Amino acid sequence: MSVQVQNSFFSISELKVSYQPKFKASERPQITTSQNAYDIFYRHWNHDIIEMTEQCYMLLLNRANKVIGIKELSSGGMAGTIIDPKVVFSVALKSLCAGIILAHNHPSNSLKPSEADVTLTRRLVEAGKLLDLQVLDHIILTKHSGFYSFADEGIL
Repeated sequence: MSVQVQNSFFSISELKVSYQPKFKASERPQITTSQNAYDIFYRHWNHDIIEMTEQCYMLLLNRANKVIGIKELSSGGMAGTIIDPKVVFSVALKSLCAGIILAHNHPSNSLKPSEADVTLTRRLVEAGKLLDLQVLDHIILTKHSGFYSFADEGIL
């Protein structure tokens, strides 16, 4: 005997998560320094707008700090971009990563973190601890001035 329940105002959408790597796990780059992370971010950045629009990207890492993938989190204006912790951690959890590294650019070419940058980074580190997901670094980069690493500066 089969029972079917019909409820016209009750629909559920199915969510699917997929992962289709384009290379072997042994070929993934490994992050051992902030310079490694910066190099990967800088290669993937949109250089046509790096001095015009603030953007934020995230590297997703496995337990061996090998890169699972890179994800653009947000794109804003000249003075800022919104980084939503819910989006950061939803992407991280769906990827089953063990750690993340964030990066955003400063179109002004200043490497000095703002108070908002520091506050957000500390909030993300604390939230990550609750989820057993490490926020390993937050990097500020510019087109010509190099980068600033929160981890290297002891802010994390």
